[in-house]
Amino acid sequence: MSELVIEGLHVRVGSQEILRGVDLRVGSGEVHAVMGPNGSGKSTLSHVIAGRPGYEVTAGTVRLDGKDLLGMPAWERAHAGLFLALQYPIEVPGVTLVDALSVAFSAMGRDPAEVPALVAAEARRVGFDESFLSRALNVDLSGGERKRCEIVQMGAIRPRIAVLDEIDSGLDVDALRAVAHRVGELSVDPGVGVLAITHYNRLLSELPVSTVHVLSAGRVVASGGPELALELEGTGYVAYEEQAAQP
Repeated sequence: MSELVIEGLHVRVGSQEILRGVDLRVGSGEVHAVMGPNGSGKSTLSHVIAGRPGYEVTAGTVRLDGKDLLGMPAWERAHAGLFLALQYPIEVPGVTLVDALSVAFSAMGRDPAEVPALVAAEARRVGFDESFLSRALNVDLSGGERKRCEIVQMGAIRPRIAVLDEIDSGLDVDALRAVAHRVGELSVDPGVGVLAITHYNRLLSELPVSTVHVLSAGRVVASGGPELALELEGTGYVAYEEQAAQP
């Protein structure tokens, strides 16, 4: 069993404090969603967990199975079992998906010879054109295809904890269903813990989420079941923004 534990996390960029005391726990097989208005700190949270430079952590801890992630470079966090599906996956000219995952498998002590068959199987599960597997990573792919590619990587790597930063953006209805279904399967077997960051309830209508957290002005101001996402669909974030503004 694995667990990502975030306690009292405060983060600033320059003179601006973005996260103001975030507390979250995500365990193996659990699917949590983080929702909130623009500028609430959702992507900052994912970047800090994964180790993107440019953020100053002024207080708090982020631990995976007791290991201090904040003291590790990004590659060590990945070795520890963390996976981040980017909101805007980048192009990597000259490197195919199979090449990239083969290097990752070697670094993890897994057999890179397994990669071609694994990624082909994962591509079929999410409707990702297998011809893209031999193309430079994400080059000339649509936004939706790039998101499917992220889930292909997640399925092949099978991390302990996966952070999905707006994995639903750019997906049509069929693609959303395929991606959400595969993420749901991976949460059951091998029991990946999932933290899905999203603006909209449409992802949650396809993904079996157990807990929804509302992030506003850098703080988690409410947590509840899937019904909380339905409430937000009807009422918006105004009440939570007012709550977050209180000292």
